[in-house]
Amino acid sequence: MYLPAHFNESRTEILQQCIARHPFGTLITHGKGGLDANHLPFELAAHEGTLGVLRAHVARANPLWQQVTNGDEVLVVFRAGDGYVSPNWYPSKHESHRQVPTWNYIVVHAYGRIHVHDDERFVRGVVARLTRSHEAAQAKPWQMSDAPSDYLDAALKSIVGLQIEITRLLGKSKLGQDEVAGDILGAGHALKGCGNHQIGDAMLAHSAAKPD
Repeated sequence: MYLPAHFNESRTEILQQCIARHPFGTLITHGKGGLDANHLPFELAAHEGTLGVLRAHVARANPLWQQVTNGDEVLVVFRAGDGYVSPNWYPSKHESHRQVPTWNYIVVHAYGRIHVHDDERFVRGVVARLTRSHEAAQAKPWQMSDAPSDYLDAALKSIVGLQIEITRLLGKSKLGQDEVAGDILGAGHALKGCGNHQIGDAMLAHSAAKPD
């Protein structure tokens, strides 16, 4: 990933928070079948290993788990938001006309070593924790015990667990840091006006911390 210094986010705790809040990642592998990408919800165990451990599961019918070898390096990409930025949103454009369109975004790249876990206990634990996490906001959270035990057992046998020990984290927050504060502010408010609060609010935070 091209990473200019002014877009670099290197704080581990911030990168881990980003993953935890946006856990649907793209797992990129280079196994026996060549390059592959799978889109999966991940659980982050932030305090395990040096930089954290990611856990997920795939369908048994998915060849991914048979095409990788334990210890292979993989990459998981987590996207925390993005948005198109029009030059018209920069106040300076109306003075100098020296602006062009761009696209702002926040991403985290998690590199690590993958290990396949084809065992019921591991898979049950991953599913249970993911379920508790993502059902927490429901008025009446679904629990694994809500499903008939034979049905649940069959479902768990149809998936395979994955674990990735993170070895490197790269973060990029492209939020107009190379613009003057007034232009960041103008574009941030415009994005919020379009309904993109994720990137708009992040830009406004940067504008507040930057002298004009």
